[in-house]
Amino acid sequence: MMDPGLANSIKVVGLDVDGTMTDGGIYLGAVDSRSGERRVEFKKYHIQDGLGVVLLREAGIKVVIVTGRESESVSLRAAELGVDEVAQDRHARKLPLWQSVLEKHGVSSDEAAFVGDDLPDLSIMRTVGVAVAVADAVPEVMAVADVVLTRPGGAGAVREFAELLLKARGEWDASVERYVQSRSGSAVEAST
Repeated sequence: MMDPGLANSIKVVGLDVDGTMTDGGIYLGAVDSRSGERRVEFKKYHIQDGLGVVLLREAGIKVVIVTGRESESVSLRAAELGVDEVAQDRHARKLPLWQSVLEKHGVSSDEAAFVGDDLPDLSIMRTVGVAVAVADAVPEVMAVADVVLTRPGGAGAVREFAELLLKARGEWDASVERYVQSRSGSAVEAST
């Protein structure tokens, strides 16, 4: 359970990708397209995490992805979910990216939460108002976490946090109802 006062102060939720939005597995391959090989990367995302992101955004909370890899897969998923920012750095220098995003949106670190799982996330997690660890996070991340989720990365952990946050804010039921109502109209009703 989260403190409602703290939950109501959160304006931005940051998400790591590998090990948080995914199970940490990365599938790499190459495609030979006569012009040379091209790298292909696949990641598996959990559908419930995506809905968690949508519900956070519909509640007026900005959602930002900060990852220590550069991946077209991340850009595609972020676009699908309509996240507010995507910051990727192949050298895993996440803190400067994060600080830049907060500054751009006029949000202090105390008004932010971050969900992570591994050592590259520590620099951000040590600065935010609510540090969140997925269930299978490394011990160092668990040690700084204000909230430890019951679900592992890539298995609905992001959705779990979205639900915890929105329930603590007293917004969960209204968020669910808005979502259900927005998807309940028939094609015939929509066209009239």
